[in-house]
Amino acid sequence: QVQLVESGGGLVQAGGSLRLSCTASGRTFSGYFMGWFRQAPGKEREFVAAISWSGGRTSYADSVKGRFTISRDNAKNTVYLQMNSLKPEDTAVYYCAAAPAGSVVVSTTAYDYWGQGTQVTVSS
Repeated sequence: QVQLVESGGGLVQAGGSLRLSCTASGRTFSGYFMGWFRQAPGKEREFVAAISWSGGRTSYADSVKGRFTISRDNAKNTVYLQMNSLKPEDTAVYYCAAAPAGSVVVSTTAYDYWGQGTQVTVSS
């Protein structure tokens, strides 16, 4: 059974930092992009960041560029999202997901596998 399990969410004050982790089990995602999305209450799920299998290609939403960094450790089947300078508008449930190489990584429909999400709340 393939599972993606996120961790690292929580409550933090504006300006603070969190690091999210997503560990895959049940298979390796060789060649897959790994992505992070988020969904705030009453809003659609939106793209945050993605990283290629090698880590050589990354993509970020404009709203998080310069503040968030995505990385992966393939030996550990884990992808990370380092979030700095957090703002209240970053409050959401954060999901990790896996998409085959060549996908349009900003689109939710490209992703075959999803985690259950982890809550991030940023207080002002």
